[in-house]
Amino acid sequence: MKSSAFVAIETKSAPEPVGPYNQALLVENWLYCSGQIALDPATGEMVGNGNIEKETRQVLKNLLAVIGASGGEASNVIRTTIYLTDLNDFAKVNEIYAEIFGDIVSPARACVEVSNLPKGGKIEIDCIAWLGN
Repeated sequence: MKSSAFVAIETKSAPEPVGPYNQALLVENWLYCSGQIALDPATGEMVGNGNIEKETRQVLKNLLAVIGASGGEASNVIRTTIYLTDLNDFAKVNEIYAEIFGDIVSPARACVEVSNLPKGGKIEIDCIAWLGN
């Protein structure tokens, strides 16, 4: 049962969910962001045509748009989970990830290989951010 303490975060700068969930939920100062895949928010189409670098950039762009809609930024992220369909892409993803989180205290993180992702994506990332003082 949802309470009034839960605020759904929604932005047109990130893709609409592909299922019955919100882009994020704000609960007091905690932002719980749903996983983002490499969907273009304007078209709803996948970006990158299977290119892990292009997909990773779009995923992070989408995730940061959701965080921004809640008033946060990359420095508010305290934990991420990365899902890859091929763990051999780990180094390429790390390079792009470091562009976003490398100049701040990097969030805690888990990275796992999965057999499949929505829309045939190669990467999905979710996160938790702290929006308090």
